[in-house]
Amino acid sequence: MSEETIKCLQTAKGGMTIVLNFFDKELQKIRAGKASPQMLEGLKVDYYGNPTSIEQVGNISTPDARQIVIQPWERSMLPVIEKAILAANLGFTPQNTGEFIRIVVPTPTEERRKEFVKKAKQEAEQAKVSIRNLRRTANETGKKLKDSGTPEDDVKKLETEVQKATDEYIEKIDKILVAKEKEIMTI
Repeated sequence: MSEETIKCLQTAKGGMTIVLNFFDKELQKIRAGKASPQMLEGLKVDYYGNPTSIEQVGNISTPDARQIVIQPWERSMLPVIEKAILAANLGFTPQNTGEFIRIVVPTPTEERRKEFVKKAKQEAEQAKVSIRNLRRTANETGKKLKDSGTPEDDVKKLETEVQKATDEYIEKIDKILVAKEKEIMTI
């Protein structure tokens, strides 16, 4: 394969890896009934007038499978963090002890777990669409390379390799989804 087609293939595979990592991160945000600091990821609190991620204003830990504990660096942040968690409507109520905030993660109902599985499937489908878009972009780039003088055999090899990578990453997404579904549906 020519240098241009190899570069195109590497770009497509790199993009597919990014999509897979993003998908994995998004699934971590979906509750499976056990507490995880990722459940609060992306949550912003008002830190002296600036929206700041919750990870930057305190220590977040999970002492057991049903609790999340947030120990702010400054005690004055307790009510602000509590307010942000309530406003985010994450499905649980924070308890302010005066020293830290405790969140007891309730066991989701059967109906709620099915909603989580549905959301996980939507995330998987979005990831697959992104992977297919990367394949299409790589194939279009291959056609442009062919028009600019790259040998047809190299372009065919590129298309074959991109299709192999597409199939491989979609299979990885499916495996991650199956594991997440099992985790969600296990009480």
